[in-house]
Order: sequence, then structure tokens, then C-alpha cells
Amino acid sequence: MKLLDEFKAFAMRGNVVDMAVGIIIGAAFGKIISSLVSDVIMPPLGLLLGGIDFSDMTYVMKEAVIKGEETIPAVTLNYGMFIQNVVDFLIIAFAIFMVIKAMNSMKRKKEAAEQVAAPPPPSKEEELLAEIRDLLKK
Repeated sequence: MKLLDEFKAFAMRGNVVDMAVGIIIGAAFGKIISSLVSDVIMPPLGLLLGGIDFSDMTYVMKEAVIKGEETIPAVTLNYGMFIQNVVDFLIIAFAIFMVIKAMNSMKRKKEAAEQVAAPPPPSKEEELLAEIRDLLKK
């Protein structure tokens, strides 16, 4: 029972829940970017390059073999899919870079505002000098 309580305390800690939410949102974001690349970016790019469909770009290492009713599929290198996945990665990496850059910028602005808002307390010497000044005025 103690192990279950420890696990519950671990799982309900803020960092773990935040991480889980981040992973779920990241997976959904990855699907959106994959769709953007395969459905929006690659077709016009293929059209500009002479009507190429990147998902069909393969290098056949061994042709398919038909033996009676059994068919042994061809062995291919699917470099078109690799190119598509590289574009996926680059877009996701750039988007994450921009989000982190924006977060760091907001964090720096917040820290700067906190520094401006709270002037440092006077040093012991300044306090002593203020007391001497006040005594001299009297």
C-alpha cells in the first residue's frame, strides 16, 4: 500500500502532470505538422520539381517475385518518405525553437520588470549616513 501511495504522490506532482500534458500536445502537434508537410507542402513542391510525388520515390533493390499464387514483395529504399520525414522534423524543430524563444523573451521581460520595480535596499553605510544627516539637521 505504501508503494501505491508513493506512486500517487509522484504522479500528482506538478512536473509530472505538466510533462504528460506536454507529451500529449506534442503528439497531436506532430500529427498536424505531418499532415501539413504531406498534404500541403510536398504536393506543390513536387509539382514545382516536375510532378514528383515524394511518397512514391523509391529505389528498388530487388524486384517482386511471383511464385505461383505466392508473391514476394519487392525490396525498396523509400528515400522519398525519408525526405518527407526530414521536412517534418525541420518544421517541428523550427516551431519548437520559436516557442522556446518566445517563452525566454517573456521570462526576460518579467525578470527585467521585477528588477526595475524593486530598487535594492540601502546599504548599512547609506543608512548610517542618513542618520548622521538627520542628526545634523536637528
